[in-house]
Amino acid sequence: MFLSSSLSSPSLINSQSAARSRRRRTLASSLKLNSSNRLVGMGGVETRISFESMFIKPPSHPTYDLTAIIKLALSEDVGDQGDVFMAIKYQWQIIYKDFQCILSRKMVPIVGDVTCMATIPDDMEVVAHFLAKEDGIIAGIALAEMVFNEVDPSLKVEWSQKDGDYVHKGLKFGKVHGGAHNIVRAERVALNFMQRMSGIATQTKAMADAARPALILETRKTAPGLRLVDKWAVLIGGGRNHRMGLYDMVLIKDNHISIAGGVTNALKSVDSYLQKRNLQMEVECLCIETRTMEEIKDVLEYASKTKTSLTRIMLDNMVIPLDNSDVDVSMLKEAVELINGKFETEASGNVTLETVHKIGQSGVTYISSGALTHSVKVLDISLKIDTELALEVGRRTKRA
Repeated sequence: MFLSSSLSSPSLINSQSAARSRRRRTLASSLKLNSSNRLVGMGGVETRISFESMFIKPPSHPTYDLTAIIKLALSEDVGDQGDVFMAIKYQWQIIYKDFQCILSRKMVPIVGDVTCMATIPDDMEVVAHFLAKEDGIIAGIALAEMVFNEVDPSLKVEWSQKDGDYVHKGLKFGKVHGGAHNIVRAERVALNFMQRMSGIATQTKAMADAARPALILETRKTAPGLRLVDKWAVLIGGGRNHRMGLYDMVLIKDNHISIAGGVTNALKSVDSYLQKRNLQMEVECLCIETRTMEEIKDVLEYASKTKTSLTRIMLDNMVIPLDNSDVDVSMLKEAVELINGKFETEASGNVTLETVHKIGQSGVTYISSGALTHSVKVLDISLKIDTELALEVGRRTKRA
């Protein structure tokens, strides 16, 4: 196999060791602002990005490296970044610095953006404008700026909007000035991030507004490798983050309950585990999934007799779909009344833009929806040098 045979290379082993060291640093430490309001990246490398463009900071994550994700996205698209490649082995953040050598053995040419090199003079400078082709919430401005900085730190990026702002179809909301080659090289990667994040933020905003007074959460159903990016977009859209992964929240789900022999046994096991390992400070929340009124009663009875770390009860599939596309939330309301404020409550299952308002009126604290990140409709955004022609074509096709 290609990947397994490459693992024996001493330089790859050294790269893996270095990557493991990098992964031990938190995102928080990799996104620190220095005195000049510039981001200091991994290893102390300065990233030229203004504080203003990062209006909403990403959630923290212990292993995530945004710069590495950007490099991979650029590498797979442009093809001339072969000295930087993240291989998906156990974590795709392992950087293989001699990947270009491996590719050369496989007779794969690394030439870069052939079209750009053939059509655009090396020294040409241009101004390109970001153009919204749909109404929605813009997100990914800070990340796009990081992409352009990664390609060419001399590129100048300006924005008239910030992450979380509403944009309408036809609006020019930002521009980038500098070398044409590098603007075109960075264009698709920057737009791919922005379009996905804006789609998530737009859907989150609609769901969050409809869910009030309940708070909307996403889940772990994110694109592989893009968890922090997807969850960042949820924050920008006005939602809240559920657990980042399996490490920052205890969530006892149906399979755990079945294996443990019931909700009471599962809770006992978790409380005992946390106490023995003194993990109370490291676990943000203990949540248990319940599917029936009997399970809720068992949880409440256990909590009334035992000191527990439990903070939230998930009410799973207690929203019943009806034939007329409506939902019945009577079981959900009954569960909330039974819990009576003793714990936070979270509704999950059958959550859509059409049903979330009714669910939000049931009294639950949170509503979680996997669809926010697993069923993304991207927001159409383009980067155009000749914006007048782009607008003319857009009006002709009803996209501007």
